[in-house]
Amino acid sequence: MKALENKVAVITGASRGLGKAMAIALAAQGASVALVGRDTAALDSVAEEIRASGGTAEMYAADVTDEASVAALEAAVIARFGKVQILINNAGMNLRKKIHEFTLEEWMRVTNTNLTSVFLMCRAFVPHMKGQGYGRIFNMTSIMAHVSLPERAAYSSTKAALLGLTKALAMELAPDNITVVGISPGPFLTEMNLPILNDPEKNAMFVSKIPIGRWGQPEEIGALAAFLCSDQAGFITGTDILIDGGWCAS
Repeated sequence: MKALENKVAVITGASRGLGKAMAIALAAQGASVALVGRDTAALDSVAEEIRASGGTAEMYAADVTDEASVAALEAAVIARFGKVQILINNAGMNLRKKIHEFTLEEWMRVTNTNLTSVFLMCRAFVPHMKGQGYGRIFNMTSIMAHVSLPERAAYSSTKAALLGLTKALAMELAPDNITVVGISPGPFLTEMNLPILNDPEKNAMFVSKIPIGRWGQPEEIGALAAFLCSDQAGFITGTDILIDGGWCAS
């Protein structure tokens, strides 16, 4: 048996980038994956890639910032799989602006995407995870929860808050053997970072801050998620794992 055989994973923001990488990594270990996002064509492409490799994947179009949409997602996933043991809250967004330039709508859009969505997803799926003797919740935080940069007020605020939620949930769910871990990526080669990748000056500045001297590869996040789902990682909870090439150590 593969390590995650008979496990069901729900992954938000699964259509590309780190979410896609984690979905592929968990499916390779035998997990059935529920791919959640708003880009149905991209989600379908990821699902087909997983199926072509012998895995099980279903795609679900949903807005994880919307209460009714999350409720419908919960019903559809449970109707299809009957249970859930792994929840990866990966959906996120960054809006780079000076604090006085933010509108309230923009601030709330970042907050709802990065933080409120995690509350809604956990409220919906935690009850289905209880009583199984195993569970994993990963909240995608960021190095910007530990350090920051100009024009990251909304992003850093929401990611720091997500660390607090991660710790509180870990304490709350430990009796059910559900671990809750934050994963804080540094600079990774994903669509979210295209504004930096496409700017030679900013790109060089970022790479200069990474002791390893390169951007991270999404597959490295996938490997970490697969390990954290394993029985060998069952004692890791209530903490945040930096995977940043040494950025926060410098």
